[in-house]
Amino acid sequence: MGVSPFETVSMGNFRVHVCPTEKFKTTTIAAMIQQELTPETVTKTALLPNVLQRGTVSYPSTLQLKRKLEDLYGATLYTDVFKRGERHIMHVGLEIANGRYLSESPKLLREGTAFLMEVLTRPVTEDGGFRRAYVEAEKKNLKQKIDSLLDDKIRYAAQRCVAEMCDKEPFGLFVYGRTEDLPSIDPDNLYTYYRQVIETRPIDFFFVGNVSVDEVAALVRELFPYAEGERPPVEVKREQPAVDRVKEVVERLDVIQGKLNMGCRTGATIRDDDYISLLMYNGILGGFPHSKLFMNVREKASLAYYASSRLESHKGILTIQSGIEIANYRKALDIIQKQLDAMRKGDISDRELSQTRATLSNQLRERQDRPYELIDFAYHSILSGRDWTIDRLLKGIEEVNKEDVRRVAERVQLDTIYFLRDKGGTADGAN
Repeated sequence: MGVSPFETVSMGNFRVHVCPTEKFKTTTIAAMIQQELTPETVTKTALLPNVLQRGTVSYPSTLQLKRKLEDLYGATLYTDVFKRGERHIMHVGLEIANGRYLSESPKLLREGTAFLMEVLTRPVTEDGGFRRAYVEAEKKNLKQKIDSLLDDKIRYAAQRCVAEMCDKEPFGLFVYGRTEDLPSIDPDNLYTYYRQVIETRPIDFFFVGNVSVDEVAALVRELFPYAEGERPPVEVKREQPAVDRVKEVVERLDVIQGKLNMGCRTGATIRDDDYISLLMYNGILGGFPHSKLFMNVREKASLAYYASSRLESHKGILTIQSGIEIANYRKALDIIQKQLDAMRKGDISDRELSQTRATLSNQLRERQDRPYELIDFAYHSILSGRDWTIDRLLKGIEEVNKEDVRRVAERVQLDTIYFLRDKGGTADGAN
């Protein structure tokens, strides 16, 4: 049912995934490094990619690094971290022009790959650790990024809901870590941590562009120096905690609009056969503008400025987010819970089913039009241990019926209700 566009080559203790295609005029290269999501490592993991992109042995200053990117015909270097269930992923990537379209530089793939490998494996050092000025600057930047979460109340409420729901699980940790960890991180212990990560954590390289598998494999084999040694898989807990009672949390800040967020345990993940039905469940409930939450909570009842749901497929958590008038807390909570009940009863119209099929399918097809999306989709499949392909999902979406969605809905349990409200007054029972 469809073949992945990537061909995978295992090399020693890491893997290279190549998608040869003439669809793009650029070549996208990405390194994905897995780490366990833990309180002890979350902040170092978040800090590390930012320090790596400050300078290398050959390009020790940020200015020299930028000039090298200009020499590579305006290449773009990017880094980030993200969560996939209880894995913390470091992402370092490079987008370069394809040398085949530049007669002056047929060796651009080699130069780009060598540059990315240098960023990953030959960072600038000082007295046996990272350069102090870079570490201190990036600690300051990371602190600002963590602190700025409070300025974006939609993101803040989403993270607080997950943190409350998963307060005894690693998934509750914020992807960018904790400010209280920063003072104890120094150039030496961060460099020691970096060596442990680069030498022992699972790593996958992705290449998308007009390239050949053999050419890429030969380049990576030559340029990546850490192919020896063990890279044990990152262990993640599969069990979902039982929901004994619904946790209700009210937080008061200086806000005008209330944020009502809810966290549900679905009992299914991307590893399960019910994954496609779960995608459809989320789409019908709140994934799109035609979904129940948007139509019933926002449009018909006028109780929310926005109302939607999203799925974290590796953790098996579904979150609902809405912006409401503070006084409408109980009414909004009631009507959202009615949408969850309707899903359990299989109260799904043919129109909701067909619109969700069409919108979800279009979303998946569009993922084939962007290199980063192709990589992200392939990496989801790798982490899940399932050979999901876009064609396989599209076929499954066409075959899912109301009963499949209702069966998934029966397992969804509301775990946590989080309400962010103002500092004064009462809100229809939310104190």
